[in-house]
Amino acid sequence: MHGPASPGWLLVALCAATGAYCLLRMRSSDETQRRAAGDEALMGFGMAVMAVPGSAFTPPAWVWPAYAVLFGGAALRALWVARSGTHHLHHLVGAAAMVYMAAVMTASPTAGHAHGGSGVPLLTGGLLLYFAAYVLVSGVRLLPVAGAAGSAATGSAAAASAPAWGDRPELARACRLSMGIGMLAMLLTI
Repeated sequence: MHGPASPGWLLVALCAATGAYCLLRMRSSDETQRRAAGDEALMGFGMAVMAVPGSAFTPPAWVWPAYAVLFGGAALRALWVARSGTHHLHHLVGAAAMVYMAAVMTASPTAGHAHGGSGVPLLTGGLLLYFAAYVLVSGVRLLPVAGAAGSAATGSAAAASAPAWGDRPELARACRLSMGIGMLAMLLTI
C-alpha cells in the first residue's frame, strides 16, 4: 500500500497476528468454524503481505495480478458457500475488496488512484462505508451483555464446559473486527 511506513508495519503485524490466530482456529472440532477460520487466515495473511510499506519492498509486477486471481478464486468460493448461509457474504465482500485493491495496484503500483480527478472513487467509497459499518457493528457485538458476567458459573464444572480457547466466539469476533479495521485502513490508503 502507499501509506507511511510506521502505520504500514503496524497493519502488517495486526493482519499477520490475526491470520496466525485464524490458523490456530482451524484446529477446531467444528467443521463450519474450521472453514471460516481458513478463509479468514487467507484474508489476514493476504492483507499482511499487501500492507507491507512500498518503501520497504516493491513487489514485482506479476504480484498484483496474481493477488487478483487468488482472491478472485476466494470470492467465487465465498459466493458458492454463501448458498448455505448469509454469513459467508462478508467473506465475499472482503475477497472482492482484495481483488479491487490488487487491480488498483496493478493499474498504478506507485501512485494509487491516479484518476486525475479529486475525491474518492465510487467503489472505494462504497467499500469504505461497508467496512466502517462492519467495524462498528462488530465492535458493538464484543461489548459484554448486562447480567452475563453475574450469571457465569464458577468451579471446575464451568471450566470443563468452557470452550477451548480456539473455539471461543468472542475471540473469533475480535479476529474479524481486527481484519475489518485493517481492511478499512488499507482502503483509506489506496
